[in-house]
Parts: sequence; C-alpha cells; structure tokens
Amino acid sequence: MTRFSPRRRMTFAVAATAAAAVALLGGAPTVASASTTETSTPVPIAAPDGTTMSYILNAKVANPGQTRLVEKAVAAAGGVVVQSWPQIGVVVAHSQRSAFRADVRAAGGNALDSVGASRTAEVLEGTPADAQAPWGPGASGYKQGAKKSANGDVEAPTTPAETIDAREGEQWDMQMIKADKAHEITDGSRNVLVGVLDSGIDPDHPDLQANIDVADSVNCTDAGRPDTSATGWYPTTSDHGTHVAGTIAAARNGVGIVGVAPNVRMAAVKVVSDEGFIYPEYAVCGFIWAGEKHMDVTNNSYYIDPFEFWCSDQPDQAAAKEAVSRAVAWSTKQGVVHAAAAGNSAYDLSDKSKFKDPTSPNDTTPVLRTINDQCQDIPAELPGVATVSSATRTGGLSSFSNRGLGVIDVAAPGSSILSTIVRNNGYGTKSGTSMASPHVAGVLALMKSAHPELTPAQMVAKLRADATDTACTTTSGAACVGTAADNSYYGDGMVDALKAVS
Repeated sequence: MTRFSPRRRMTFAVAATAAAAVALLGGAPTVASASTTETSTPVPIAAPDGTTMSYILNAKVANPGQTRLVEKAVAAAGGVVVQSWPQIGVVVAHSQRSAFRADVRAAGGNALDSVGASRTAEVLEGTPADAQAPWGPGASGYKQGAKKSANGDVEAPTTPAETIDAREGEQWDMQMIKADKAHEITDGSRNVLVGVLDSGIDPDHPDLQANIDVADSVNCTDAGRPDTSATGWYPTTSDHGTHVAGTIAAARNGVGIVGVAPNVRMAAVKVVSDEGFIYPEYAVCGFIWAGEKHMDVTNNSYYIDPFEFWCSDQPDQAAAKEAVSRAVAWSTKQGVVHAAAAGNSAYDLSDKSKFKDPTSPNDTTPVLRTINDQCQDIPAELPGVATVSSATRTGGLSSFSNRGLGVIDVAAPGSSILSTIVRNNGYGTKSGTSMASPHVAGVLALMKSAHPELTPAQMVAKLRADATDTACTTTSGAACVGTAADNSYYGDGMVDALKAVS
C-alpha cells in the first residue's frame, strides 16, 4: 500500500569551456564526509562596474503595492526593472553597478525580503552565441552531435523521417507503464493542456504539429520576459524539447510513434537559451505563464542553472531559489501539476553528506562545493513537484539516475527512449531522467482527462498510489533503501497509466 503522509524534502570568471560542460553531469559522484549541517561552500558573485548582471528580488509581501516599492528601490539603486511578477512579489532586474545589492537593500527597506544574483556570468541576452560552441555550455543545455549531452542525457544516432514507417511496436516504454492498455480507454482529452518547459518543440514535425497549442506557447529566455512572437518558442540549438514532447503527446496518426497521451494539447514554453542555460528568471517566467494560461500539467526535464544544487544558506542562491519556489507554488494554486526529472548524477538526494558538487557554477568556473540538506536540485526537490527517477528496459534503476528515499515519487522508463527529433522531422533515442519525466507528465495528462475534478495534490497522491510497487535491485553498487512499496530507487514504484484512467 502507498503511504499518503507528506514526504521529506531536503530539499567573475571566464565562461566554462564546452568540453568542461559536457563533463559536468557525467561520471560518478564525488564521495565526501561533510555533515549535512555543515555550511555550504560560498560562491561569491561579483562583477566590476560596467558589467551587466541579472538579479532577482523578492518582496516581503506578494502584492502589487509591495512589488512596486521593490521596483522603485531597483531604480534608486541604479538598476533597471526587466520583469515584474506581482502575483508572487518577484522582480527581475539588471544592473551594471557592483554595489547594486547593498544599495537596493538600503533603498528597499521593509518592502524587500531578499535579493540575489541569478547567475555568475554577465548577461548575454541580445548577443550572438559562441560560434565555437553553438549548442552552449549549460548543464541543462545540449551539445550538437555529441554522444552525451551536458545534462547527462545520452543520444543515439537519429533516423531520417523518410525511412520510417509506424514504430509504435518499438516503444517498449509505453508497454512498461501500460500506456497501450490505457489507450484502449482514452487517448486523452483536447481540453487538457501540457506545458513543455524545455528548449522548444519542432513546429512542423508530423507527429507533433496537430497537438501544439501555438496560442499558449511562449519564449521565456529573453532575460525572463515572456516573448510571444510567432517563432520565439521554436527550437534553435536543441531538439531536447522535441524529444520530450513526443513522449508526452505524439499524435496517433498512423506514422512514427505514439505518445503517452496522444490526444492532449501541448504548449512549448521555451526556457532553454541558445547558449544552453535555464536561469532562474527563465523558469519563473515559465511557471507563471503556465499558471496564467491555466495549463493542467508541466514537464520539467532540467535543473536550474548555474547551480546543480541551490543552497538556502547562501544569500544569492537563497533569493533565486525563493523566487522559483514562489512561482511553482503560485502555478500549483492555479491548478497546474508539475513533473520533474530527478537528475543524472547518480546521487542519493536524501543524504547530501555523501557527495560534493563539483559542477557549479556552470556558467563560469566551477567550485568543488560542500553542500547540505538546505541545498536542493530545483525544481525537482520543491514541494508538490512529482519527482521522477529513471528505469531501464529490464526495470532496473538507470545507472545515471539520481535516487533518494523520501525524494523520489515514482519511476518511469528513461534509458534508450525512442521519440521525435528535429532533424529531418525524424526519430531517435535518448537516455536520461529527462526522458523519464515526460512519461509521468503524460500519465498526469491522461489522469486529468479521465478525472478533471482532481487538484494537483490529489493527482500526485493518485500517481503515487497507482504506481506499481517495485522492489530494490542492485545497480552500480548504489545502496537501495526501503521496501517494495517505497524505496530510494523507485519511490512508490513504476508509474501506471492504466490505473490513472481507470
């Protein structure tokens, strides 16, 4: 039986080279002996006057009046307001003044709760991407033609569309989660809208085009401002979002593949920049947009850059983490349920004393960081988010997958998943928790189709209750803790699409 009690939640330098970025999330974790109560390693974020930096500011009270006072403080401190979200009391600002944080604290007075730099590198929006690394160094970004992408997702060779017939029979993953049986009951409702927070969706892929909601698609990578231009949400440097979208809702049309929920609509919410980064202001924009458009589900196959873990005991990181937390909570209140990838570092997220973070910040020079249980992988470790680990075709935990008792909700297939890609409007396989999470987003979309009255909290509870108990297995020497009903590898078990619609 599945328990329903609330689970425990732990939850200026030269830019990193492309080679370093590829290695950021690959390989085994670094073993450390640090106590989880030890202060995390500080990462000072400073830049000389004249360098444009991005900041996130949180009002003490989330209302228009307090937000306006924070905006005035930004101007008084020599900054420029880029975007305001009065719903959650968050302001995004740019400034070229090294003393901006100190000055805005003084100017903000009792209206300002916190302020922090949202990245460690200079703002690049509006400047060309590095021609030598067009797919970008971000750990949430992707390397063109690489065997392994920077976020650990492994890519297989792609197949041109013209050589492909119907390939539903190759989708072992759909059989594993009983999506094929669920489709005998429903393919999902057109009333259900899934926000794909990712790198964009191929607008003319034959398996996706019919299910893309163009009107509700947006680009959030313009410094965190919603760009509603006609092509802003198109994929430019990555097919990651296109692959994710195919797993969620590739149409049942007699060609290619079939998604978990092939009849629901999808909105492309582009949060991955051309340089491959997902900064906090991009994610905040994405979550608020999802709430404003009354989406039913979002999929989040990423962690927010430039820190793999955002630590509440570090002021800059704490401010950005607070803003993202507010955005997730606000969109949840609007009826949006969120699925997120657990990450590809093979870490035990329930005990951060077992490793150090060698990858952050990934937009400048990484520092080997001691972290603690106030440091979280976001959005995966935020309250209310369905956190997904990755399983192989034989049902074992994927070797790259993060795990953690009380952190993982459910597992889903994530190794060698066949789905849609941009090149030639074709199909290819990728591996990662990025591929596991969209299976769960698709199941949640089917669930919402069959049970439109359910709230986000009820949906996550049902998702966990419906999951197939999966006993611990041995993978790469990583200890599996817990019972078949709830353990560190699979949480409450393998996600079950059939029970979601029954």
